[in-house]
Amino acid sequence: MAEKIGERGGDWGLMGRPNWLDNALSCAIDPGNSFNNWNIECTMKNLIRTFGVITAAFAIALPALAQEHRASPHETVSANVDGAKVSITYGRPYKKDRKIWGGLVPYGKVWRTGADEATTLKTDKPLVFGSTTVPAGTYTLYTLPEEGGGAKLIINKKTGQWGTVYDEKEDLARVDLKKDALSAPADQFTITISPSSTGGGVLKLAWDNAAYSIPFTVGK
Repeated sequence: MAEKIGERGGDWGLMGRPNWLDNALSCAIDPGNSFNNWNIECTMKNLIRTFGVITAAFAIALPALAQEHRASPHETVSANVDGAKVSITYGRPYKKDRKIWGGLVPYGKVWRTGADEATTLKTDKPLVFGSTTVPAGTYTLYTLPEEGGGAKLIINKKTGQWGTVYDEKEDLARVDLKKDALSAPADQFTITISPSSTGGGVLKLAWDNAAYSIPFTVGK
């Protein structure tokens, strides 16, 4: 049976509009009063409610809009390293005949370590990079490549942001990455997490003609 306007009840008004909209229209201006005798309190309450609805709609829509405007495919890589579940979610841009290191990815500047949204590291156990212990949790990974070779892997506590948003005050640590030449150029940016036969694992970033890597162990 078809639903008739006005029979919905609840949050809907007689004209098929939400009650909050009917209230705003009915009490913003009282036809029996002059322009200077608006029911200000009623008007303000409905304006605040309307603003809240619009804000909520934007909050729901923005993540979907961000995904629609992604420039690169995305991937999650994961590994079980000495009982720790470690995963990284990141964007995978292509080289497309561009100069990568010192070009698209400038030396001496913080890079998002991928494309689009910030690259995310998740671990359910502490990870130890050299003398630096990263507690279990979720982090953002940035990279700071150096012209003389090598790079810094930046482990940042702020998560969920677009990749170009970086707050140095949220850094947990910066650890050294080792640079190696690739035997064959990597057309697509690739992150791998590989368990080591001697214990622990290796985190590696590879693109174009270079790979940056760092070993790690699992803490207690």
